[in-house]
Parts: sequence; C-alpha cells; structure tokens
Amino acid sequence: MATTTSQITPEIVDQHGLSPEEYERVLHALGREPNLVELGIFSVMWSEHCSYKSSRLHLKRLPTEAPWVICGPGENAGVIDIGDGQAAIFKMESHNHPSYIEPYQGAATGVGGILRDVFTMGARPVANANALRFGRPEHPKMQHLVKGVVAGIGGYGNCVGVPTVAGETNFHPAYDGNILVNAMTVGVADADKIFYSAATGVGNPIVYVGSKTGRDGIHGATMASADFGEDAEAKRPTVQVGDPFTEKLLIEACLELMATDAIVAIQDMGAAGLTSSSVEMATNGKAGIRLDMNEVPCREEGMTPYEMMLSESQERMLMVLKPGKEGMAEAIFRKWELDFAVIGEVTDTQHMVLEWNGEVVCDIPLGPLAADAPLYDRPYLSKEEYKAWAQVKPLEDVPESSDVGADLLKLMASPNLASKRWIYEQYDSQVGADTLQTGGDAGVVRVHGTRKALAITTDCTPRYVYADPYEGGKQAIAEAYRNLCAVGARPLAVTNCLNFANPQRPEIMAQLVHALEGMGDACRALDFPIVSGNVSLYNESKATGGGSAILPTPAIGGVGIVEDYSRMMTMGFKNEGDTLYLVGPEFWAKPDPTRSHLGKSMWLNVVHGRDEGRTPPTDLVIERSAGKIIHQLIEDGLVNAVHDISDGGLAVALAEMALASGLGAAVEANSEYTPAQWWFGEDQGRYVISVPDTEALNAALAKGTENAETAQIGFRRLGTVGVGSLLGVPLTDLREAHESFFREWMEG
Repeated sequence: MATTTSQITPEIVDQHGLSPEEYERVLHALGREPNLVELGIFSVMWSEHCSYKSSRLHLKRLPTEAPWVICGPGENAGVIDIGDGQAAIFKMESHNHPSYIEPYQGAATGVGGILRDVFTMGARPVANANALRFGRPEHPKMQHLVKGVVAGIGGYGNCVGVPTVAGETNFHPAYDGNILVNAMTVGVADADKIFYSAATGVGNPIVYVGSKTGRDGIHGATMASADFGEDAEAKRPTVQVGDPFTEKLLIEACLELMATDAIVAIQDMGAAGLTSSSVEMATNGKAGIRLDMNEVPCREEGMTPYEMMLSESQERMLMVLKPGKEGMAEAIFRKWELDFAVIGEVTDTQHMVLEWNGEVVCDIPLGPLAADAPLYDRPYLSKEEYKAWAQVKPLEDVPESSDVGADLLKLMASPNLASKRWIYEQYDSQVGADTLQTGGDAGVVRVHGTRKALAITTDCTPRYVYADPYEGGKQAIAEAYRNLCAVGARPLAVTNCLNFANPQRPEIMAQLVHALEGMGDACRALDFPIVSGNVSLYNESKATGGGSAILPTPAIGGVGIVEDYSRMMTMGFKNEGDTLYLVGPEFWAKPDPTRSHLGKSMWLNVVHGRDEGRTPPTDLVIERSAGKIIHQLIEDGLVNAVHDISDGGLAVALAEMALASGLGAAVEANSEYTPAQWWFGEDQGRYVISVPDTEALNAALAKGTENAETAQIGFRRLGTVGVGSLLGVPLTDLREAHESFFREWMEG
C-alpha cells in the first residue's frame, strides 16, 4: 500500500478539503478506512470543481435540448448541428484561482485546458474567446495581474495557432482579491465523427498520450474549490505549467488518430488529471478500470501513485483503443514526438483499481466517486429575502446631465468602457485566415471551405446580477442573444461559466439559484439552449480583510450561425447621409418616461459615483421579436450597420459605432425624456441601425405590420451619419478619451 490507514488523521482529512461528514461517507463507501491514495482520489472527485455538489441540483433545471443539439451537458463540450453534415463544439471554463496566484501560467493553462475539451471530441479548434474580471485599477497588484493574464492568454493561444476573436474585460473592487479568467473555445467537426468519453469493451487497452506527468498542479481541483486565505502565494505549486507547442502537436496527433477507427473513447486530463479522466471514462461506460502506475510516463524521479493521480500536468490525454490498434496509434504519437504508453485496461468490476510495484494501492467502487458523489440542497434566501439582504436602494433624487458631451467623454474614458486595444493587440486574431470580424458585437469566423460562419460572444453584467439575480441572469442570456443577432447570426446555443462566492452562505446560494432560474427562463423563451458549462464557486478572499466575495458572475458564451457570411453585419457607420434608427420596445416610439432605466447604469456610477436603482428588466418577448426583426433586416440588405445597446446606453452605442468607422452623426434627443434618460438609460432589447434607403425600409415595415409578434417593436429616427463629431464632441476628442485609459495605466 502507498500508506498505512493509521496515517489518516482528522488533520489530513481537513487538508484534503473533506468535511467530517464526507469522510464518514468515504468510510461507508469503502467499508474500511482509505489509504492516502484513495483519500486523495475522493478529495478531488468530491471537490466542488469536479462534483458540482452544490450546484448539480439546480443545473438540472436548465433547458439543454433543441432539434439542433447533438450533445448537451455531460461530455467534455457541447455539440450543435450547423448544417451540411458539420457540427460546432464549444465550452467555457474558469481558471480563476490559478490566475490570481500565477497570472501568466494560470491564464495560459486555462486556454490549454479548454482547447483540449474541444479537440478531444474530434473538433479542430477554430476560435477562442475570454471573459475577464479584475479589481480596481489602482489596486497595487492589479496591473501585474492584468499584464500576466493577457500575456498568458495571448502566449498560449497564439502559439497553438487558434485565433482569439471575442471577449470582455471589466473592473470592479469586488474582484480585488479574486479575479476571474474564463476561457472559451469553439471547434468544428464532422457531425458523424464526434468522439465521446465512455470507456467500453472489457480488456480494451487504456492509453496515456501527450506530455509526461510532473508534480505541478497537484490538488489544483481542491484549491479551486476553496476560498483564498492569507496563504495564496504558498499555493503557487498547485498551478500547472503549460507548453502550447506540445498542445499543438497533441491536437494534430489526436486528429490524425481520430481519422482512423482506432478510438473507443477519449478524455482530456483536466482538473484532477488522471483521476477524473479515468473515473469519468469508466463511469460513462458503466465499466471498471485497472491502471498500472509503473507505466505512467513521469518527468520527475520517485513520483508516487498519489502524486501521479492528482497531478494536473498539462497537455495529456487518456484513450481507450480497440484491441490491436496500439502499434498504429503509438506510431502516430511518436511521429509527433509525444509520449505514448499503455497503462491499463477496461474491466467489468465497476471499480477503480490501481497497481504499483506489484501491489494494489487503490481499490474504490466507481459509484461513490462520481454518480453517487455528495449532492447538497444548500439553504438559500428567497427573492424577497435576498432583496432585503442586498439592500439595493431605489433610485430617488435622479440626477440630470447638464452636459451630455462631457458625460460621454467621461464614460468612454472609464476603465469598463475604454478601448481594450492594449489587450486585443496581444492576441493573434487572424491566424488560420478565417476570421471575419473581431471587436464588434460578436467575433465571426468562417467555417472553412463553406459560405457559413460562426458568431461567438461572451456576456454578463455582474452589477445587474448582484442587484437582482433573476433579472441579471435573464439579461446575461438576452445580451448574448442580441450580440449574435446584431452581426446577422441566428443564435443557436449557450455555454456558461458560473462564477460565484461561497455557496455555504445562503445569500450567495440565492444568487446562484435565482440567476439560474432567470437564465433558464431566457433560454426557453429565446430557443437558446445551454449545451455545456462550468461552475466555479468559493470565489472570495479573506486576504482583502474581513472577506470579499466577487459579484455574482454567470458568464455566458453564445454561438450562432451566419448562413452566408457575405450578409455578416458590422457596427461601424458606412456612409454620410445614412439614416439612424433606434429599434426596440414600442414605448420608445410612444414615449413613457417612467420606463427609462438609469438605475444601476454605467452613467450613474461613472459620472455621479452612485450605485442605486434596480436592474433594468428584460422582456423576453421583446428580445425575441427585436432579434427576429434585426435578423430579417440584415438578410434583406436593408441596413448597413447594427449595434446593440448595453452599458452606457444609446450615447455610448452611437460613440462605438462612430469610432469603428471614423464617421460622426447628427442625432436628436427625444424631448419626452430628460437628456440623461434618453442618452444614458440602459433599457434592454434595443439596437441602433444605419439605413441607406429609408423608402425601402418603410416599404418593408409596412408589409410586416400584420405580424403580431413584431408589432410591439418600434422604430424611432435618431438622425443621420455625418462627419467630425457626435453630440457636440469632436471624434478626435472621443477617440483620445477612449484610448487613454490603458495607455496611461500601463505606461504609468
């Protein structure tokens, strides 16, 4: 045995992140005390990161099916049909704790891990995206964290040769002690050549491929399932080290082997490494597994089975092959200069058995490790109780904008709205030569060799979710939907990364439960199912003094299809004299000043330093109707620029369209509203469109008025595209304000 059972003390159990009650469950599952190897395996498989023990109950309520969904949650990534015998495969995951401890490697290995989740299912990765949240720019550690994370994402993605085409970066004091790094990958595969993880076939060989196993990343999954104390720096050894060049070789070798008929099942070694990959494969195949630990390729001398099983060394895969295919497979991986080793076999025992030096060092029934892992229905506050706890003050004494142009300049220079050029210029967005758009409402990449393109976006407004988790969850889905519609895509499906603080606190659990309810309602109403995702809990830090929870951040990754990329839309103005319209809820055409939402707005916070008000409600019927209209206008060639309205309201949307084109606009306010309401309110379900031929638009609208679903959408003329300025502000001043934050921060 690797260790005697008498060595397992309450202190050791606690160090492995298991509660006394969970350790009792281990004893019951085994009918005896575990040894250290077995305890380590239980600890990672029952960690929040691997077991989803606080969230599984509520995740089951999400809509995951549609006619175009080939594979929903439960595999490495979600799979959707994109026509012509092809499928898009995608997922988003977190690498939050590692990125705070070691920002470069934490972010780099986050990208590496999500790439493996996608290509392990047979897809060639075609695009990366990310969603980043940082603390206050003035925080003494924040510049170091931003530089490290951005360099890590760029360094890994650029070297592997997958373009980064979309993303978002926000700043808020709630992330001072716990940043969020969420990475997303989208790949394309033949729909009849999808690879799954279920290990079947008693006696079939289990094969290890890729890099050697080292001591980096041990207990990474456990570390990601606890909040930060003062000892964050001491956890540096739990952060994996990535090698993107090896990952590139691994992608090519796996895809080459996938072109044969050798693979029965395949799984990447992500969180919990060899443990989770082998347990998941055996569990999904309702089989057992036997591994010979002496055969595991190791890069360090004297590694124990405990270290081998818990290491999260990067660029490794586990496969089940058909008998007799080992030689062919080995030749492929040796050609790509990668390790290859037969390390075990599929059994019919439904146990995980590990052997080392001729002895059995682990024998665990698979049921308790995975399917029967702990599942908690943790207490949570009702919506009314949460509202009382959050103490979100109503917006009274509404301020006014005395100088709309000055307010716009201030907004465009603020960290959350400022140009992210400093970031995205470090990412290769053009590698592969299929990228059609970055920096707009969504990234767009061609499906190679076709007229189709995939649109990709990441979205969430955490301040909305904090104030009202249900409405905030709805809004996150709706904004992803809008962003896809705005580039001419038909929204197809969602992946997510659910970032929350400690679920053992009822107010935090309320954020998770109610946000999921809002997300689910939005997905059902918009025909926008969730096909994959990740849950990241315990995102809070004791190191910031007294405990600091992040804002609830259910990051959404949306994917849509553009059937003919010649119809893809961008947001930049095109021609002087084109007419601008606001498209959205009809009340904007028939003014109702009570409906303009300045509460929780970016303007209220940046210009006035205030944070009151409720989250703007999201009307899902309006969202669906407006999205359909926008999609049809693009299809019919009636518009030449589209942009959805979000943070900062109408004025910021117009400014972003102007800066994307170098053209200004002459626009008028609606006198039924105050200037602040009209220009900076953050009502949902709205777009700005630029129209080259108003007569053609009016003719089309006249034909469409009989459609009841779209009748409640209004069009209001805003003005015309011009030159030089917007809202009295010269474009040169607007651009300087927009570009100044990162330049001055990074140079300073």
